[in-house]
Amino acid sequence: MIVSLLDAGKRVGISATSHKVIGNFLEKVLQAADGAGVNLRAIQKTGDGIGGVQDPRVTVTETKNDLVSGGMASGEFNLAAGTPWLFARAQSDDMVDVLFVDEAGQMSLANVLAMSGSTASLVLLGDPQQLDQPLQGSHPPGADRSALAHFLDKDDTMPPDRGLFLEHTYRLHPRITEFTSEAFYEGRLESRAGLGVQALMAPEPMGGAGLRMLPADHAGNANQSPEEAREVAELVRALVASGSTWVNQDGRERPLRYEDVLVVAPYNAQVGAIQRELPEAKVGTVDKFQGQEAAISIYSMTASSPEDVPRGIDFLYSRNRLNVATSRARCVTIVVAHPSLLRVRARTPEQMRLANAICQFAEHARR
Repeated sequence: MIVSLLDAGKRVGISATSHKVIGNFLEKVLQAADGAGVNLRAIQKTGDGIGGVQDPRVTVTETKNDLVSGGMASGEFNLAAGTPWLFARAQSDDMVDVLFVDEAGQMSLANVLAMSGSTASLVLLGDPQQLDQPLQGSHPPGADRSALAHFLDKDDTMPPDRGLFLEHTYRLHPRITEFTSEAFYEGRLESRAGLGVQALMAPEPMGGAGLRMLPADHAGNANQSPEEAREVAELVRALVASGSTWVNQDGRERPLRYEDVLVVAPYNAQVGAIQRELPEAKVGTVDKFQGQEAAISIYSMTASSPEDVPRGIDFLYSRNRLNVATSRARCVTIVVAHPSLLRVRARTPEQMRLANAICQFAEHARR
């Protein structure tokens, strides 16, 4: 879309919540411009000490906002990239014809409105079924929702009269997609052709592809479970040490390494417990791993029962968190949980909806 606009002589902007996301997006645009033979002259506004994209077509500036607006006005540049601070300035009014906001499911409506003076058209890109914008402090009702969530209102996926739903995943094996689509995307998501070749060559019951649910045995644990941390560590070591291999999307088979496994936990205390047991692995919270992927993902739910869950069931049973945690995997996604977590005493329709997602996972895992 961006390359087509540039080819038509339009001025384009790119924004997101972080310089890293903007840089990744800009690199993809450069690749697309190469393939289409389109002339791209970009300027990227970064923060102090933050490097930009290294490409002769990209001018990187750390502090000179006027260089961006002036260069766009004169035609020296046809693409500007920066955080909302760049586009919300009065000097940036009417700076671009179309502004693309990446990860719009994590950017507040207020920030998008502040940037809107810089453009005549906005394109919001993102996934409202993954994590919403991070919050600090307290806010009035509605202010906690992202721009994309406001736009979608109560819909889980994009209605045809309001935008485009990108219906193909380029990562998930069809067996993982079947659950993900049914639980979070109204049955509209499909795997791109060829992803079914991905597989884990490992001892049963881990081998193959799809969903696995492993019961954990402990009691009285809330945001940290040493027993579950040891079980997760033993599982990962067994997979790597057993000589397991995995077949990627190109059909190439290679040994499974620690970097091919993402271990996810809902609480920082459990992340620390797993890291102490498994220092060689990638371990983090759901928030840390959004946007990343690996051959295998393991989600440690930690708590011993719904009654032990800290911060209420809305946090641990969050559909968005479960979606992110389980959809990092290419071929096998594993949930480690105490069986009692499937027996929730839901008191509201929303709590029933939250509990239903993990129960759907368990059903697909049994299949």
